[in-house]
Amino acid sequence: MNDNSTKPKNVSTLLIGIIGAIIGGLIVGGVFLGIDLFTGNMSVIQGATQQVVVNESSADTVVEAIAQVVPSSVVGIETTQIVSTNMGQQEAVGIGSGFIVTSDGYIATNQHVVVGDQTPITVSLSDGSIYEANVVWSDAQLDLAIIKIDGRNLPVLELGNSDEIKVGELAVAVGNPLGLDFERSVTAGIISALNRSIPLENGLAEDLIQTDASINQGNSGGPLVNNTAQVIGINTYKLSTGEGMGFAIPINILKPILNEVVATGNFESTVIGITGYDRAIAKYYLTDEDVNFTKGIYIGSTQPGSGAANAGLMAGDIILEIDGTETNTMLKMKEILYAKNPGDKVMVTYERNGEQKTAEVTVSAGV
Repeated sequence: MNDNSTKPKNVSTLLIGIIGAIIGGLIVGGVFLGIDLFTGNMSVIQGATQQVVVNESSADTVVEAIAQVVPSSVVGIETTQIVSTNMGQQEAVGIGSGFIVTSDGYIATNQHVVVGDQTPITVSLSDGSIYEANVVWSDAQLDLAIIKIDGRNLPVLELGNSDEIKVGELAVAVGNPLGLDFERSVTAGIISALNRSIPLENGLAEDLIQTDASINQGNSGGPLVNNTAQVIGINTYKLSTGEGMGFAIPINILKPILNEVVATGNFESTVIGITGYDRAIAKYYLTDEDVNFTKGIYIGSTQPGSGAANAGLMAGDIILEIDGTETNTMLKMKEILYAKNPGDKVMVTYERNGEQKTAEVTVSAGV
């Protein structure tokens, strides 16, 4: 979905087995807090990045080479909350993961790892140094956040292209499962599936990467990397009722956000003013009659006065392309729109009653 959040229908039984829905920050210390809140080929401003080399003198396997490179860019994130219990006020320490995306200290993680009623965020690096961090940007719907430490010449992971990954290829997860006692653990598996959507208590997590690389509480916010140590996803969810069913947010959605944050210190999301559904999530919200489409974004409604409404787009239309790029998932649409500024225009190709049409649509600020 894009501009409006609509609660999905008939998903209560599917909620069983999602670990609090979110595997992000492990809560340790005085009390355990109910649900576990761990919480395109776009050029990205990052600086020099880590490189993986496999040869006889350095590493025998790709996973071994990755293990020599990636952990130094993975951080531990700690927060402290004061909570009320039947024993009075107590401290609860939340522990999650993140990874360095610029050499001067921008770090990507999950929103639930760093946002809440808590004390300042503490970030620990692989060399033992400790920093205080500030949240620069966060989005609860995407469950993503960017935080900043005052660092210099830090080891950076390169962002890959999550549009190019394929089922069956290598996937390696790095993070802090079950707390900092197991910091920067490396687990390997494969990409099990793409474009997975799973129901949460407050909606859906959309268009996720599924992997069997082991992830646990505390891994949330850590990187999922490919065979060249490029980040392809941010580890976030785990299914508790099955073995080896973890989920990561595709990295491409972070790229336009990171570029604007690095350039301006802020990010403002942009929309065209629709409530939309891709094929994977339509079944949760629409009737069987409405779900009769195989690609694109189904428009459930348009907001009055929005760019989409002003351009003549209507409920029932199916968006196929934006600026010539196929748009088959909600994350892909957001990725394209997030690279635009309010007032920019995009060319939308859509289908109505079996006929293809085009419209020039003005982008506006919104969520």
